[in-house]
Amino acid sequence: MNDSNNNNDHKLNESLDDLSFDEYDELMNPTSETTDFDRVVEASLTRRDLLKSVVVFGSIAALGGFNALSNEARAASSRIGFSPIDADTTDGISLPAGYKSHVVARWGDPLWSGVPEFDHATRGTALSQSKAFGDNIDGMEAFAVGDKTVLLVNNEYSNRKVIWGNRPEGKPTTDDDINKIKMAHGLTAVEISETDGQWSIVKDSPYNRRVTPDTPTVLTGPAAGHDLMKTAADPTGTTSLGTFNNCGNGSTPWGTYLACEENFNGYFSAEDEDHKVSPELKRYGVSSKDRGYQFAKVDERFDVAKHPNEANRLGFVVEVDPRQPDAMPKKRTALGRFKHENAEVVVNGDGRIVVYMGDDERGEFLYRYVSNGLYAVGGETDSLMEDGRLYVAKFHDNGAGEWLELTPESTGLSSMAEVCIHTRIGASAVGATTMDRPEWVASNPNAAEVYCALTNNKNRGIKPNPGGDPTPVGGPNPRAENQYGQIVRWRPNGGDHSSNGFAWDLFVIAGNPALHSDARGGSSNVDAGNMFNSPDGLKFDDNGILWIQTDGNYSNEKDFAGHGNNQMLASDPATGEIKRFLVGPNECEITGLTWSSDKRTMFVGVQHPGERGGSHWPDGGDSVPRSAVLAIQREDGGKVA
Repeated sequence: MNDSNNNNDHKLNESLDDLSFDEYDELMNPTSETTDFDRVVEASLTRRDLLKSVVVFGSIAALGGFNALSNEARAASSRIGFSPIDADTTDGISLPAGYKSHVVARWGDPLWSGVPEFDHATRGTALSQSKAFGDNIDGMEAFAVGDKTVLLVNNEYSNRKVIWGNRPEGKPTTDDDINKIKMAHGLTAVEISETDGQWSIVKDSPYNRRVTPDTPTVLTGPAAGHDLMKTAADPTGTTSLGTFNNCGNGSTPWGTYLACEENFNGYFSAEDEDHKVSPELKRYGVSSKDRGYQFAKVDERFDVAKHPNEANRLGFVVEVDPRQPDAMPKKRTALGRFKHENAEVVVNGDGRIVVYMGDDERGEFLYRYVSNGLYAVGGETDSLMEDGRLYVAKFHDNGAGEWLELTPESTGLSSMAEVCIHTRIGASAVGATTMDRPEWVASNPNAAEVYCALTNNKNRGIKPNPGGDPTPVGGPNPRAENQYGQIVRWRPNGGDHSSNGFAWDLFVIAGNPALHSDARGGSSNVDAGNMFNSPDGLKFDDNGILWIQTDGNYSNEKDFAGHGNNQMLASDPATGEIKRFLVGPNECEITGLTWSSDKRTMFVGVQHPGERGGSHWPDGGDSVPRSAVLAIQREDGGKVA
């Protein structure tokens, strides 16, 4: 997930720190157009043909059979127990009747006594930020530790013009300014408790912790100790510093948290802006210019000319144990290196651990990891994340798919260590399917089926991906210049998540049916009352309801008229029904979802409110906008999920 990653009104001739992650990547690593746009548009499917092309799994859940139920019949059989709300553009939280919300924790809230409260005038210091809740939350998970609740939250990045808003032109003027934004990144672990229905931070809890770009981490798996992982500060290539730009998350059956490193490339620079990085680093978007964070000014390891291997130590899934706040986080290199969105963990029927992962960049790939060992409650678990097989997905137009194993033999890379470091290069070599920005993956707890949000791709059918792989229209990516996104679903053959074959369809194709009657109108379970764009976060509740969170164009104009602010919707995989549940404040992304152990509270994240200067949420008045965790509850005290 990225700051304003789907709002392309910024021009590429603006300063680098004004660009979104995607805009920055395209400026630093441009690809030439390879397809005539008009021809691609003419060849795009009509809405009727689009719906006819969807693979039917044999139930009305598949879009091809969705019209078998009338709107009245769907409403009568609905498992989604709330009245949907309208889209809106108010600077607040909108919920259905019978629900309420309050803020649990927000950027800058102190985690320990003696740490000053957030200062709206100064935005704090590097020291105060290192001991306070991090910025721009993304993935999150609540863990029951005995009778306590420990919330782990990704702090993906920080809005430079907000955190430095007290400085001229929103630029840093001191080293402390740079270190402050650095300390706003990483993870926050915090104990929270409920009193009279209100959740809040438990200061001084032994479980409270900040993991920042300076926190020591352990490198594990095939890449650990490889020459490409060695640096002057770590000649063994086994211990790195920090994790940052963590996007989505996952959790393991043994009770640990998985943070996923995404757009790490935008933090590296070189004093010589004409310095040319290696082709391998360029494939990951690393260049001589960063996005304005200026880390290299205070920390030499971010100078890619002096320390080129430092960037190889980022782009991994990071395992954190909420029960051991002093334990070093572990970077699981066996799960591959790319711009990880989240990590969806499934215990297969035979006990093997399967992890599904998306690489969130236009035209990148969808991955799967299968452990060699078997999970046993109370047993050893490290090997489950260190010893396994890594695969990438190939989708065929006939609704079948296969997982292609990434090995030295199949990729042409010299070792599994290099496969795990140069995973994108390996996936390109085996001919995997280029996807429309695969973001969160979610597995249905009640059926052997998996869903992935393909959030959008303005380059579909127009340009190749950064590796030069073509991005043709077809299969799970059925629209040229895809600005709305879709959710693909697959079922492993025989219900076995370790099987190399699967069948796929499209669960929903987002769009605007109020404006378009062609493919841009979306699938038949999208109408004027629930339309949205750019599905991003996905998560199932225990009842098998799939929650969809958006990070899209919130202009509410032109092709996005009627979409309002970013939102969260509930959907039923059995019927295809979709209802809007929440609308967020202005210019935000809705991201991250978890529940209290009694299921009476839903925790939801609000990222980058007011990223364009149009919000003062959640404190109101003339306050600085602050990313925050919401607690959502039923007014009658019943279970939310």
